[in-house]
Amino acid sequence: MALSCMQIALMIGMLVTGSINTISKKAQNDCVAPGYPDRSANSTTTPHDFDHPWFQTFIMFIGEMFCLFGLCVIRRRERIAYAKEVTSQTLPQAPIRPLQQKRVFEFILIVPTLCDLFGTSLAGIGLLYVDASVWQMLRGSIIIFAGILSKIFLKRKLTCIHWSGMIVTMFGLVLVGCSSVFKSQAGTSASNTLLGIALIVSSQIVSASQMVIEELFLKKRNFPPLQVVGMEGTFGLLLMMFIVLPAMYFIPGKQVNNSYENSLDALYQIGNSPRLLIFCLLYLISIAFYNYFGLSVTKSLTAVHRTLIDACRTMLVWGVDLFIFYAFDKNFGEPFDKTYGLLQVDGFFFLMIGTALYNNLLDFSWLPCCQTGQEMQNIRPEQRHIQGAEESYSSVDERSRLLDDNKRSYD
Repeated sequence: MALSCMQIALMIGMLVTGSINTISKKAQNDCVAPGYPDRSANSTTTPHDFDHPWFQTFIMFIGEMFCLFGLCVIRRRERIAYAKEVTSQTLPQAPIRPLQQKRVFEFILIVPTLCDLFGTSLAGIGLLYVDASVWQMLRGSIIIFAGILSKIFLKRKLTCIHWSGMIVTMFGLVLVGCSSVFKSQAGTSASNTLLGIALIVSSQIVSASQMVIEELFLKKRNFPPLQVVGMEGTFGLLLMMFIVLPAMYFIPGKQVNNSYENSLDALYQIGNSPRLLIFCLLYLISIAFYNYFGLSVTKSLTAVHRTLIDACRTMLVWGVDLFIFYAFDKNFGEPFDKTYGLLQVDGFFFLMIGTALYNNLLDFSWLPCCQTGQEMQNIRPEQRHIQGAEESYSSVDERSRLLDDNKRSYD
């Protein structure tokens, strides 16, 4: 079936905003600006890197919270349509379906919010030590953990094709990780890269757990996707403002005034650097619009289309980073490593093949061990995909399939 102009526009919007999300977040880490006065240096301000992953999570939750405005618009349209239906009724005996709108505030959404908070923050810390393209590729490991956790807790049946896709994806992740480590073998940078890779993979374990929790406790309640994302953003914003960021400020660390995460320093740096302010605004706006475009693609098309868009997103992020480094500013973007860059290219293709296998985009039914026709008939369509829509977080970052299922049941 040919795609309409609106569907193509939604796919392009999701691709562009998702890429801006990753690129702008990494660009923030590459910015150097003066921040909060340092008491240990006679209250002077010195330019330093913007290394505030927890504050970036705070910005992400603001972007997710904007989805509540979209929910309000949709509900207003539903009420107007319902009022027109009631006023246009000519036969009093004809039944009219009642307008069902769930309350917005659901405290059970705090549980996946905590997963979103820690998953996004761990990934943000990992981004400090690796390139944006490597970060984007390593996030593909969520397929492995989501598959295993769904097998354990949701008793979901995984076919031979699913396991093959997970194995191929794992091999691609190893190649991408090795290319990043080999490129940074000088001194202690290799250990920092390993730490970054470990944090990113750990974040995907948390994100996969978030998907399982959402499906276990939320799917049967038929929450609208915009409500799930918007309320997670609201609860996350409150948690960051009143608990997480104040606690991080008083925990000893290497940032200004011996804080582990000095949010005041982040605000001062943003105020002192117009470029950093633009990157933060781009990140915030891209989070909100990425959720909108992603949910619209899920509703208009399928979760498989989102998988293909994510693959294109990785290529676009890598290409834009290379273009920025070689054409504009060598302080931003990333160079292509001529020694180990081919390992990253090979790892990327293995990741794409593994994702395609997992989502049944490649037909291997002619192999005796991969005859999935009868197996897939016994699996409901909503069970073939595990991921849902984040910011991913989420995001808001990476949860499209779960919210795809949720949207079907809501409709």
